[in-house]
Amino acid sequence: MSFRTLNRIVLVEDDDAFREALTERLGLGGLEVSAFASAEAALKMLGPAFEGVVVTDLRMPGMDGRALVERLTALDPDLPVVMMTGHGDIAEAVDAMKRGAYDFLAKPFAPERLIESLRRALDKRALVLDNRRLAALSTEGEWSIPLSGDSRSVEALRAAIRRLADARVDVLIEGETGAGKEAVARAIHNAGPRRPRPFVAVSCAALPETGLEPLLMGHAAGAFPGALHRREGQIEQSHQGTLFLDEIDLAPRAAQLLLLRVLEEREVLPLGAMEPHALDLRILAATKDDPVEAVARGDLREDLYYRLNVVRLRTPPLRERREDIPMLFARFLGRAADRLGRDIPLIDDAIRRRLLEHDWPGNLRELANYASEVAVGLASAEPEPSPDIGLAGQVQNYEAQLIREALSRHRGDIRRVTAALRIPRKTLYDKMNRHGIVPAHHRSEESG
Repeated sequence: MSFRTLNRIVLVEDDDAFREALTERLGLGGLEVSAFASAEAALKMLGPAFEGVVVTDLRMPGMDGRALVERLTALDPDLPVVMMTGHGDIAEAVDAMKRGAYDFLAKPFAPERLIESLRRALDKRALVLDNRRLAALSTEGEWSIPLSGDSRSVEALRAAIRRLADARVDVLIEGETGAGKEAVARAIHNAGPRRPRPFVAVSCAALPETGLEPLLMGHAAGAFPGALHRREGQIEQSHQGTLFLDEIDLAPRAAQLLLLRVLEEREVLPLGAMEPHALDLRILAATKDDPVEAVARGDLREDLYYRLNVVRLRTPPLRERREDIPMLFARFLGRAADRLGRDIPLIDDAIRRRLLEHDWPGNLRELANYASEVAVGLASAEPEPSPDIGLAGQVQNYEAQLIREALSRHRGDIRRVTAALRIPRKTLYDKMNRHGIVPAHHRSEESG
């Protein structure tokens, strides 16, 4: 799933001329309108999952606006309905609000006033639907959380994992800190024939400079004082399974030399043993930086790099799969709430904006930590916009943020932006001119 900006309106008005004029004016305001002459006709296309808002006249033949509000409230109490009424019917409109209507406007009214009310209602509706989708997603399994999503980069990664699962080759996985490299390694292991056997993860950055051999290679009984029994090292523990070498570029040089020998010979010689132990294992290694640059810096042995670099797999950072963030957040939030024994909290607009706009340099790890903060109620809300600019100004600022975010995500491609925001091309250009937004700036940001 992904967070969306809603712009769909169902208009119910029995006056043909007024209905046509209002439909045209709302369309010019960037709203997608489905107009109906009766409440009965409108009800046929409305349901609990409707991604929009209803605006209806109060007095109509057959089912009137108040009865429509009652039907829609029973269908979905969170579906906003804006009522239009004559001056003499204001008391009835107020009664309708008590029964569930979102707002009412007395005719005649300025179209801008209606559009402003509908924008607020659409924002409210979007938040409700987002929370529903997050709650549904949060109940899904957690083992594949980092590889969840519909973005092209993750779909390509999952396809590569499927191809590599049965291949008898070592794999070098690269990706930024927190991007999910270990999840990729576990997915390769779990999807292949080695799944029943051990998956042993070694944090190379934490390997000591001294005492390295017993830790990785193991030792024989009597190899040194206190070694009463034979002990398998981490490498031998992965026999017939998978050995995952995390942050191999940060391993001490002595450890890299030792691992190079294991890669070449597929055997270990435990400390104090007379004969080496042959191994059947698959090696998956990960680097947080470009391994070629790590070799150039002297952090990674060149011969070890060439031994590992049989197949190279890149794990995309979160900023390259932004459309997956809502789904990932939902699952992290569900896991955190379950761990704490709490109900899944509703997200507010500040949390929603952070998920949309933050760059997440810490990737999945940072997102998971933020979900935990939200679950315990410690997520700091962003400061509210200055009240001096008024509601209309705040709405305009938020609109500009959404347009800039869409332009950045789609690299300034106007066709894709209009499709994502569901507004006509002319409306988008009008809004960009009003907000001083230049599409070319976003194209240069993506390419630079």
